[in-house]
This record gives sequence, structure tokens and C-alpha cells, in this order.
Amino acid sequence: MRRRLSAISLVVLTCIATTSIAHADALARGTAAYSRGDYNRAAKELEPLVERGNTRAFALLGFLYEHGFGEPKAYPVAARLYAQGAARGDPFGQAMLGLLYDKGYGVPEDFVLAYKWLDLAAAHATGPQRDVYARYRDAVGSKMSPNEITEGQRLAADWTPVASVPPGWADSRPRRE
Repeated sequence: MRRRLSAISLVVLTCIATTSIAHADALARGTAAYSRGDYNRAAKELEPLVERGNTRAFALLGFLYEHGFGEPKAYPVAARLYAQGAARGDPFGQAMLGLLYDKGYGVPEDFVLAYKWLDLAAAHATGPQRDVYARYRDAVGSKMSPNEITEGQRLAADWTPVASVPPGWADSRPRRE
């Protein structure tokens, strides 16, 4: 678990480093806060970006909810945030959503959907991220039948990103005290 969290933390920091200039300041502040362990500040920097539809911010805030960093640990909220980033084409969001489907955290356990999202993440990522996501996909694939893998590949091949996802993630998220 610690090894997985370390690999994911490295991917989180790499994802943040490759964001667009438009939201770079808030994202940079959120990243800096995350790096120094100030998760409450990181969440406060990411929340307005999510409200404005920043694709990268959805998955990063989802990560905070998944692990209870600066936000209450809430798998369903993390899954919704990851799904919004994933639907818009963010490889980190796709990978994290795939891992939630693999374990059934916040979503029903579904290896086919886990494979689909991890396959998309590996296809859309670059450098070391691609290798990490491919290893996760292959680990999920080792639990699947050939027909299930084929179905996961078909779902990934048929997938297209959406331009926007309806807002509303905030309606059911836990509130900070």
C-alpha cells in the first residue's frame, strides 16, 4: 500500500507540474501546499478550479478526498471527481478512477471498467506515468478472463472525451468543520 501511495504521489506531482498556464498560479499554490503537507490549503486552492471546470483539478481534489488529505475521506466523492476529470480526458483521473473500480471503493467493483480506464490512462499519459498506468492495467488484467479484457479494450477504443461535465459534485461532498 505504501509503495502504491508513493508511486501515485509521484504521479500527482508530475501531473500538477504539466498544467496549463491559465490556472497555473492556483494549481502551483495547491501543489506547493500538498508538497509541504498543508492539505487544507491544497484543497482550498483546488476547489475554485474545480468549480470553473479545470480538468486537472478534478482528479487532484479527488485524490485528496480518496486519501482524506485536507478533506474528509470519502470514496464516493473521490470517484465522482475522478470521473469528471477522466471523462474530460485527464490521464491521472482515468487511472485513479480505474483503481477505484479495481477495488470497489466508492463505485461497484468492476474489473472491465477498471481495465478500460487504466488502458485509457496508459494511452494518454507520457513518460513514466504511461509505464505506471500500464503496470496497473496489466495487474487488473491478470484477474480477468480474455473475454473481459477484450471488452475492456473495446470500451476504451469506443470512448471519446466530453467537452464538459455537468457541475454538481459539490452538492453531495462532505463539508469541512
